[in-house]
Amino acid sequence: MSEITLPKKIIKATRKSPGKLVIYSSPKTGKTTQLAALENNLILDLEKGTHFVDALKIEVNSLKELYEVGNTIKKEGKPYKYISLDTATKLEEWCEEYATNLYKQTPIGKNFKGKSVLELPNGGGYHYLRQAFVFWLNFVTELADNVIFVCHLKDKFISNKRGEEVAAKDLDLTGKIRNIIAAGADAIGYMYRGENSNLRISFTTSDEVVCGSRTKHLAGQDFEFSWDKIYID
Repeated sequence: MSEITLPKKIIKATRKSPGKLVIYSSPKTGKTTQLAALENNLILDLEKGTHFVDALKIEVNSLKELYEVGNTIKKEGKPYKYISLDTATKLEEWCEEYATNLYKQTPIGKNFKGKSVLELPNGGGYHYLRQAFVFWLNFVTELADNVIFVCHLKDKFISNKRGEEVAAKDLDLTGKIRNIIAAGADAIGYMYRGENSNLRISFTTSDEVVCGSRTKHLAGQDFEFSWDKIYID
């Protein structure tokens, strides 16, 4: 190991804007339209959702294609300022087959005859699903300095601080996978339609909405949607 030099003074921050941004909303809110409007943003379309928008986009129909597209991006010197994965929810679906193959490569799983690793008793297959998702999450993250993960919204019911049951907005991902993508994100924004159908995004955490930000200019904010307000570097 090379000699380590410990810092003797405050080291300034190297970023202001989120490198990993998660955006989620109800269907047809306008996520894809906004992704198309972001300059030099390549949309990796996993759900055939960009057919009606003009955009920098490429349709990806499998993990094999995602691997090929990602390697081509790397070979060409990562030419995009932004990469958007639309959606992380679909990526998790694809990872089930990948996770099953991972399990079959282990000594304990080599004789597995089921269709999905999630058939394993006591939730044993979710360990392999998380492994698969983390691999592909990291793969996409390496494709640009700024990566946007789009997720679907899942409504769930929770008890608030007053003991009342309320509907909460959350990422439509499996429990610990949701925690993995949330923990790695610099900001999580909930996109919605406000008064007069204006498109808004919230980074304000509450009992009812899962969101937040490490970046100072977004933390606790709720505003009419604008990329210029999100990316300020």
